[in-house]
Amino acid sequence: MILASENLYLNYNDKAQFSYPDFKLKEKETLLVLGKSGVGKTTLLHLLAGFIKPKKGCIKLNSEPFSDLSQRKRDSKRGNSIGIVFQKPHLINALNAYDNVVIAVKASSSFIDKVYIDSLFSELNISEQQYKYPNTLSVGEQQRVNIARALANKPKLLLADEPTSALDDENCDAVINLLLKAAEINNSALVIVTHDNRLKAKIKNYIEL
Repeated sequence: MILASENLYLNYNDKAQFSYPDFKLKEKETLLVLGKSGVGKTTLLHLLAGFIKPKKGCIKLNSEPFSDLSQRKRDSKRGNSIGIVFQKPHLINALNAYDNVVIAVKASSSFIDKVYIDSLFSELNISEQQYKYPNTLSVGEQQRVNIARALANKPKLLLADEPTSALDDENCDAVINLLLKAAEINNSALVIVTHDNRLKAKIKNYIEL
């Protein structure tokens, strides 16, 4: 089991209280988390990524306790086991596409597998963009670099935050297909949090908050 959550609850104050349904994911399984703004979708992603700890309940990663670890140990485990596709790519403009991916590996002190990174660019059909800079890439190419960066450490868990909400139907399909393909490449579990109901046509396993 790659990911399991049980009785998750978090409160910031009396008005911001979030509880989440239990779920479990194996490799290559995908979960879509749907809900309107303010229901705690991004908070759930931050819990799963270990940025914050739940007030109650627990998260297991690779069948081992994760949410109970110290912040330092969660940070270390995140670097080795979790890839995050943020809503915006946040690429470093001073680095080319390839170095934007490599820097994610360096940040976690992991081995830089250049053959694997090259294969990611190939699988995502952006090999020709490896040495181009972010401001010369299209939005779709930047998103694919974002996905390659999230997969650079060969994570067992891939998290994506609102990856399609600002896209038209054609680009929405392209991005979701890329995420599903990326998870397939790496035998990862994939969790997508969004308010975009179009994704239910692509992903049948979903919960609504």
